[in-house]
Amino acid sequence: MLSSLSLNPKLWCTLCALAVAMVVAAPLRAQDGAATEEAADGAPAAEMAAEEEVEEAEAPPTIESLSADLAAFQGDVDTLWTCLAAFLVFFMQAGFALVECGFTRAKNACNIIMKNLMDFSVGSLVFWLVGFGLMFGTTNGFCGTTLFFFDGASEAALEANSNVGFNWAFLIFQTVFAATAATIVSGAMAERTKFVSYLCYSFLIILIVYPIFGSWCWGGLYAGGGWLEGMGFLDFAGSTVVHSVGGWAALAGAIVIGPRIGKYTADGKIKPIPGHNIPLAALGVFILWLGWFGFNPGSTTAVGGGSFAYIAVTTNLSAAAGAISALAVSWIMFKKPDTSFALNGALAGLVGITAGCDIMSPMFAAVTGLVAGVLVVFSCVFFDKIKVDDPVGAVSVHGVCGAWGTLAIGLWAGDVGILTGGGSAQLITQAIGVAAGFGWAFGTSLVIFLLLKFTIGLRVPAEEEIKGLDITEHGMYAYPPHLVSESLGGTPSGSPATSPSTSGAVTHGA
Repeated sequence: MLSSLSLNPKLWCTLCALAVAMVVAAPLRAQDGAATEEAADGAPAAEMAAEEEVEEAEAPPTIESLSADLAAFQGDVDTLWTCLAAFLVFFMQAGFALVECGFTRAKNACNIIMKNLMDFSVGSLVFWLVGFGLMFGTTNGFCGTTLFFFDGASEAALEANSNVGFNWAFLIFQTVFAATAATIVSGAMAERTKFVSYLCYSFLIILIVYPIFGSWCWGGLYAGGGWLEGMGFLDFAGSTVVHSVGGWAALAGAIVIGPRIGKYTADGKIKPIPGHNIPLAALGVFILWLGWFGFNPGSTTAVGGGSFAYIAVTTNLSAAAGAISALAVSWIMFKKPDTSFALNGALAGLVGITAGCDIMSPMFAAVTGLVAGVLVVFSCVFFDKIKVDDPVGAVSVHGVCGAWGTLAIGLWAGDVGILTGGGSAQLITQAIGVAAGFGWAFGTSLVIFLLLKFTIGLRVPAEEEIKGLDITEHGMYAYPPHLVSESLGGTPSGSPATSPSTSGAVTHGA
């Protein structure tokens, strides 16, 4: 065999190669075997670890964890609802702008738009910087002293509410409320106020007038607590806190600035000054009505229990009843169904129900609106007779009807009203709150307007008022000049302004 191998070199080489391969492969096979044994030994351990992880992942939730998850979800939902409500209230700025434009003359439309734009812009900054802290910060008995330059993630804010998102939502919601109080004033002083003076008093109303009174009534909603709140004063969404405060400030401004040129004759008669666009005003009222579904139901700042839906119903019923009663009364008084008074009546009903919308029954909500609709007609006529020129009826709609709605709680709201099982205590408390609101808002605003009058001036010169504030204050017209020129100096040509049926429409817009 050896001789055969020697005679076959190729075979010999092949056998040598196989031998070398076996020698080299032997230790590798040993390592592979050891690795295989280790893998075999480790497989059960890995499987056991995986099973333990699965068991841990599939561990049933505890009551505590479920509660925490539910609370977090509820907080997110409440934050979303509060923001959506704030957006609806913001849309009310458009409503106010359209109402004021429609019930005033074409030559002042740009000025109206500018004022509604700037009171929200100025108000947003001022309320964030100072107003929120005065209203909702830790109180010294008179106003808040913390939470200036509000930061929803700050330690002070988290002490009041641990939900950062809701803190920001609460700020934007309260900001749009503050802007509403400020914009009410512009309507009562329309068509004769200096723009720079308007900016000044809007700044001061949101800086001082609104937040300090608000702290007395609503401070406990966040970090503060006010003396009226402590007495048990009830004003759920602001019939007094927002609307009456704005209305009484408007009254002070209208008194100080005086009536428009041509409004009253030398012998004391009232000369109607028609608004230029009733459809525009009507659109504004419908926008405000929609916005009120954020204003009142949104004041729950929560969706739990569905109370916001109930509040939407009472709000709507009061508005509808107010429109009907104002229409009926004006029809009787002026012999025609007056469009502007019907629109005014809807707003009067909305303002009136704002205080008690959460606890008033649907029936009494409608009654509250009915009374508000009657009041707004007689109030507008009364202020005209005493020569307080309020072109858009702001004092009557917001001041008077806001006070009425606040007092109505003591008459028939929930179980605290006299007619619904309660005694007179709540009505007395409500009356104290209304009186405090009038004293603070009217008194402080009167000082502000007098200071402005005797420093930078409050009213434009007569020639500028006659030409219109659009061209003299802003250098432009809202409409083609030939249309505006018809209204220069008073009544447009062809207007039935002297007929009894239009006396309400042209002088008592919302």
